[in-house]
Formats: sequence, structure tokens, C-alpha cells
Amino acid sequence: MMTDILYRYKNQVYFNITNKCPCSCTFCIRNTGDSVGEASNLWFEHEPSLEEIFKAIEEYDFNGCTEVVFCGYGEPTMALENLKAVSEYMRARYPYKIRLNTNGLSDLIHKRSTAEEICAAVDCVSISLNMPDAKSYTEVVRPAYGEKAFDAMLKFAVDCKKHLEDVRFTVVDVIGEENVRKSQELADSLGIPLRVRAYSK
Repeated sequence: MMTDILYRYKNQVYFNITNKCPCSCTFCIRNTGDSVGEASNLWFEHEPSLEEIFKAIEEYDFNGCTEVVFCGYGEPTMALENLKAVSEYMRARYPYKIRLNTNGLSDLIHKRSTAEEICAAVDCVSISLNMPDAKSYTEVVRPAYGEKAFDAMLKFAVDCKKHLEDVRFTVVDVIGEENVRKSQELADSLGIPLRVRAYSK
């Protein structure tokens, strides 16, 4: 079966550039199916090369698109160099806003600060906050880096705000009203907007 590198959901076109992810979130949609939106299959037999991503872009019909989003069945910053190259490729050809949906663990993945280069490549960074404290975050997200992942994610968000105006947190409503409230308080304390997303399988 062919794997979708690009797929559409509503008016956004999503870029599925890797299946690698350092987390195993309990509510991840990867656990419930092979695709979302108009995609047929988002699992790769091999990680896509930059040339394969460019070819997929060249063959894709972006008609009606309002935004492109780095988000697929993996953490886009796991393929950071490809992400930056694809962003440059898109900006040279299309006027679309570019958003990154991320777990915010890029600094841990690459063992260095990455906010500035990421913010130079995109117009919006949307970070999965998931839970309002390190203990519950670790239980739900199950990051490869243990409890230090929570603080690293928060630092990444704060660093992004230094370089980009449109930075936001997201949580999924399945975490419950109390955790949503605490997440809102945390987001407010950092000066970063919070978006509460409805869970969809």
C-alpha cells in the first residue's frame, strides 16, 4: 500500500515526513488506525527521503488549501533537516502559512537548543502540553526521556516565543476539566495561549 506523505484534512494539507517519535501517548491516534483525514495510510515502510517529499509536493493538488502543517504519524522534528528544507521549498513556491505541530521535545532529541531554527522555518508552532504537571505528563505521554521531558517542553515553548509571535499550547479534552483548568493556568503563567482540542479517533 502506498504511504501518504501529504494528506488533506479540511482546508489544511498535512506533511507526514517521519514515523519516528520519542513518545508513546496513551491517547495517540496512531494506536487506533492507519490514517486520518483523506489519507489512506500514514505508516512508512522506510522513512521518506527529501527527494521523495519534494516529488510528493510536486504531484499534489493544493487547490483550496489555506495552511500547510507538519504533522503526521511521527514527531516532525525527528526529521528536522528535512523539515527545514521542505519549508524552504514550499516558501519558494506557495504563499501558504506553515504550522508545526510538535511534542516540543526537539531540544532533547537533538541535544541542543532548536527553537530559533525551527521558528525561522515556520509561521506557527503548536506544542502538545498534554498535562499540567511533570508526573501526570510522564504517565500520559510516556516520553523516552522520563520526567525531564516536561520541563524541556516548557522551555522549548518559552524559547519559541522569543523568536515567533504565533506559539500555542494544546491539550485534548479527554484529560478532564480539572487538568484542562490547570493547563490553562500554566499556559497563562508562561504567556502562551492554550487551545483545547476535542478528542477524535
